[in-house]
Amino acid sequence: MPNKKQLIDIVVTALSKELQQAIDAANEAHAAAVDDQSVAETQYDTLAIEASYLAEGQSKRVLEFQHAIEAYKMLDIIEYNNDSYIALGALVQLSADLESNHWFFIGPAAGGFRCQLAQQNITVISPKSPMGMALIGKQQDDDIEIVLGSNKLKDYIAALK
Repeated sequence: MPNKKQLIDIVVTALSKELQQAIDAANEAHAAAVDDQSVAETQYDTLAIEASYLAEGQSKRVLEFQHAIEAYKMLDIIEYNNDSYIALGALVQLSADLESNHWFFIGPAAGGFRCQLAQQNITVISPKSPMGMALIGKQQDDDIEIVLGSNKLKDYIAALK
């Protein structure tokens, strides 16, 4: 059984690495935006404008990673049981995933992040994802149906922690 505290630590570590890369990229973009080489030589020279847009975008990424890390640090670790309703912080396993030891963790951010913990494969999903919306508010043994493009997934919730 995956340990939620360890899982959250793994996600925060990964987000922290991405945050550092985003900070480095933002600093490089800011430096390029104010560099003497970026000064427009003609009215058609847009290098400085492009560099400033890139710097702004990188700065927004830094903020997103900071907010995601903070959301994970504030997340209450709740143990769910058979009578619980699925919410943020739940580990959910569908019947189709029993053999592969695959679980979904409903996290506040970092949807799509995958890792392995205690021989379990874990995918982080957000409450706003199609899978997250299908699971939130459901209970163990409930049926779910998810439409992803032209595919329809029907399954039931086999386990909830």
